[in-house]
Amino acid sequence: QVQLVESGGGLVQAGGSLRLSCAASGIIFSINAMGWYRQPPGKQRELVAGITSGGSINYADSVKGRFTISRDNAKNTVYLQMNSLKPEDTAVYYCNADVLTTGWATRNYWGQGTQVTVSS
Repeated sequence: QVQLVESGGGLVQAGGSLRLSCAASGIIFSINAMGWYRQPPGKQRELVAGITSGGSINYADSVKGRFTISRDNAKNTVYLQMNSLKPEDTAVYYCNADVLTTGWATRNYWGQGTQVTVSS
């Protein structure tokens, strides 16, 4: 089994920055795509940013130019640098990864979520 452990969430003022981290652990042969999702209060979970093992990146339109996703393959870790934060960025942020495990099958895993709150 694989676990995704997140850190870096918290409370910030509008215009501030946060850096989220998500480290995958367990029996891991390789990780394909990793990404960040978020779920604002009263809304559905949505993709924020994703990155493949080859470095292909995509962002939600709402965060383009403000957020940056990156990964450290040696640490099985994905990051989300969040700049120029807005109150509408307030949400629970979830890490996600597609992992090749001991079953030689790719499975999808979720982190527990971390709260990001941006005050106006």
